[in-house]
Amino acid sequence: MIELIVLDVDGCLTEGTIFYTNDGEAAKAFNVRDGFGIVCWHKIGKKCAIITGKSSDIVKHRARDLNIKYVFQGIQDKLGVLKELLKELNLELDNVAAIGDDTNDYKQLKSVGWSFAPADALPFIRKNVATVLKSNGGKGAVREMIEMIVDKENLRGEFEKPWL
Repeated sequence: MIELIVLDVDGCLTEGTIFYTNDGEAAKAFNVRDGFGIVCWHKIGKKCAIITGKSSDIVKHRARDLNIKYVFQGIQDKLGVLKELLKELNLELDNVAAIGDDTNDYKQLKSVGWSFAPADALPFIRKNVATVLKSNGGKGAVREMIEMIVDKENLRGEFEKPWL
């Protein structure tokens, strides 16, 4: 059973575009439906982690808004960080679903129980995951991933119960 979802940020939670102001401030856009999917995932007692190669206060703020407890930024070895987290959570790689879009996600994606890529991920990544989503990164890919897991594991009633 999937107990933890692991999310990349740029290209998965966002479409990968970074806006800079004249003052050098960065901005990213996040999909509200992805966020609500994460909120619902938490409500059924599941865990979520962000493991991303870049570091940004924007990600820290978004993670706080979504109550994502496990946030690792500026990470080169995503799989190594994931393995350490799994020791803390007493979980196995088979209990993990992850989404990624670029070569720095490859080792992690090849190791988890269920790997996903947005529709617009690099071709190399799309060829090496279990599931290529219909949605692009930042355009509902994370929500689509969560919905697929919920349906496969027969959690739909529990997932929707708080809202119906």
